[in-house]
Amino acid sequence: MARDRRVVVIGAGIGGLTAAALLAKAGLDVTILEAHIYPGGCAGTFYHQSYRFDAGATLAAGFEPSGGMMRLGEALGIAWPVDPAEVALAVRLPDGIVVTRWTDAERWRQERLEKFGPVAESFWRWQERTADALWSLALNGASWPPQGGRELARLGGAGVRMSAGAPASLPGLALDALRPVAAHLRGAPQNLSRYVDGQLLISAQATSDAANALYGAAALDMPRRGVAHVRGGMGTIATLLMEAVRQQGGRVHLRQRVTSVQTAPNGYIVITDKGMTAPADHVIFNLPPWDAATLLGDAAPTALGRAHLPADGWGAFMTYVGLEENAATTTAPLHQQTLLAEPPGEGNSLFLSLSLADDPGRAPAGHRALTISTHTQLGPWWELFEHDRDAYEARKTQYLERLLNGAAHTLPGVRASLKLALPGTPVSFQRFTHRSRGWVGGFPQTRLDRAWAPGLGRGLWLVGDSIFPGQSVLATALGGRRVAAAIIASAPREIRRTEYTTRRDSSTISPMSSESGALREHSK
Repeated sequence: MARDRRVVVIGAGIGGLTAAALLAKAGLDVTILEAHIYPGGCAGTFYHQSYRFDAGATLAAGFEPSGGMMRLGEALGIAWPVDPAEVALAVRLPDGIVVTRWTDAERWRQERLEKFGPVAESFWRWQERTADALWSLALNGASWPPQGGRELARLGGAGVRMSAGAPASLPGLALDALRPVAAHLRGAPQNLSRYVDGQLLISAQATSDAANALYGAAALDMPRRGVAHVRGGMGTIATLLMEAVRQQGGRVHLRQRVTSVQTAPNGYIVITDKGMTAPADHVIFNLPPWDAATLLGDAAPTALGRAHLPADGWGAFMTYVGLEENAATTTAPLHQQTLLAEPPGEGNSLFLSLSLADDPGRAPAGHRALTISTHTQLGPWWELFEHDRDAYEARKTQYLERLLNGAAHTLPGVRASLKLALPGTPVSFQRFTHRSRGWVGGFPQTRLDRAWAPGLGRGLWLVGDSIFPGQSVLATALGGRRVAAAIIASAPREIRRTEYTTRRDSSTISPMSSESGALREHSK
């Protein structure tokens, strides 16, 4: 086999699956090694007592006709089982006012005029104008930070197209690269700042006083980017990508936890806990950088070896709830955020996501699956878990009650309809995702240089929420596409010719034709 054809992907998250599917389609020899029994990682869906719960990520975007996920589906022959959302989410502010984030532009304009007043319109004009420019760059293939002449040229070319067609001014974009979102909120109504802070904490892991203005504008734009409800749960996206890898000739091995990556004369050897060895010319880590460094050991590039978990990074406390369907009306928004107090961090911001009422794949007849999450610091959980298990369990119960009580603000019948409440802490996330200390959500986007560039060294690559454009299914898929393009560009010429073309004889992958052995096995 020619050199540069063998690719091993460590972790079946959305970024790794996207890169693997595109590389397999291009003719490379692709193997995915995943420790868990189903794909998706933090965007997976797990089975428990007849319910299927979204493990972490619950809001899907990029499904508008020309959106990033639709483009990916077209390239891979995937028919996504999604229902476009009329309401992206509803946000309950601390004073009880509810802001409905319509996906329709005119309805959203009327909503924000009613809730924030005309004085706030200058902020939203800036946000949408800036986001349009940045999404244009991302969807035209621009990469940040650029690595090598090819990516620099692509960034320049996309920038020229953006400046010719987008209303945002280049001087304004340059200034926003150095200041926070709060620079555009001076004199704004208090409720606007509260709303923006709540949204940025979810999408940028930082509030307006710290979130970079460029990243923040794009993050606030997610509801305009084809929000949709995924039938079967978010894990369906990962399952269909996994089947696309297999259909294109790639291999996916579940229950194979990678324990080390060793250098070899002609590349690398990836070793699992079950003794499996996989030779590779390229290794893609669908992991945080410090976890990739641990697997490489002394072979880790110098910069990677210095990587460490950021002090301002977040974990999540989750509550997975099974409830009778009368807890919510069929017209209630499926995604709701409740801001209990200020600041929105550490339990003051709750995000609720209900399964579709007519999705039998998520809950038994007459029931719904609900995921509730809140940001939490990692340190206190681990301190108690390692030194005082009774206090750890007591804290877990305290947080569980807080989330259920908070959920009652938007779902008053949640307590009476409750059938199951399963808590999850950062300790749980480490156990099931193998992310150190249960760190989730990516870097707080306080400046543009926080994201890692994906090229770590010769044949070593990083995907996931640690590289630009960061967290979310759409963002990690775009990052995976970037890594696939870079590997294809370095591959033999016959491979490069096939980049992102669609095989005429390829069949369409759909939920009906896709058979996930992982999900079947987990449901037994």
